[in-house]
Amino acid sequence: MGGRQPYPSDLSDEAWELIRPVITSWKGQHRSVSGHEGRYDMREILNAILYQARVGCQWRYLPHDFPPYTAVYYYFGKWRDDGTDQAIHDLLRWQARESRGRHEDPSAIVMDAQTVHASVNAPKETTGLDPGKRSRGRKRGIDTDVLGLLIAVIVVAASVHDNAIGITLLDKVAAANPSVTKGWVDAGFKNAVVEHGRSLGIDVEVVSRDPQTKGFAPIPKRWVVEQTFGTLMLHRRLARGYEALPASAVSMIYWSMTDVMARRLTGMTTPTWRDPPPVGARAPTGESVHA
Repeated sequence: MGGRQPYPSDLSDEAWELIRPVITSWKGQHRSVSGHEGRYDMREILNAILYQARVGCQWRYLPHDFPPYTAVYYYFGKWRDDGTDQAIHDLLRWQARESRGRHEDPSAIVMDAQTVHASVNAPKETTGLDPGKRSRGRKRGIDTDVLGLLIAVIVVAASVHDNAIGITLLDKVAAANPSVTKGWVDAGFKNAVVEHGRSLGIDVEVVSRDPQTKGFAPIPKRWVVEQTFGTLMLHRRLARGYEALPASAVSMIYWSMTDVMARRLTGMTTPTWRDPPPVGARAPTGESVHA
């Protein structure tokens, strides 16, 4: 890290070793015409991406002890466009599943969609109004396995119906994970999703909330995907639809989940506002060092 003070979002040595082989291979295939490998440490590029995901700052507001924000965004865009971000994510997901005694490929999925407000920099044609929530912005549709790990992600305008999101997600799942034969969704997904799943060999079941239940209660099968949304929202970049491109929003979701899995696999945790502050840590009056 060039002698700088570490940030809580930095990759540990163990986490970097999980990701390094993919990045090393990528660099070997993307040399410049002169054969130069570039002047920036790839671990620091990743640290900067994870810092932004966790803190939520704009690209140009990245701390100066990281590589220039233009270089960080260059690699973020490259890895977004060629699928390296998803390749790293999927590699860690396979390892996370195996660490829990599961096969690499899932057999069941849980699906849900989340509406978030869009930032002013999001092009109007990529946003819309969610009539159910009366909120303008974008929708994130995700499939998770029964452990809450991401299987498929899409980001669309909030005006897109959940049926269309569900059909697209099922197509992505069937193409990349033919082992999946079962799925659970909430009542926002209608018969069109169930029928489309059947055509793909996936038995999609709608799990509804018990009308007799009062207050909060985890819904069987579906709670894992809702928990995943909650975990992802600990990354402040995802608190709003800040990305100009939906593809960048998908990439930031993958990087955030990569961060979560890397920490789980290496036994690391990130401090939250609930954790006691480190000995000697001080914060301005009325503020929390973990806020």
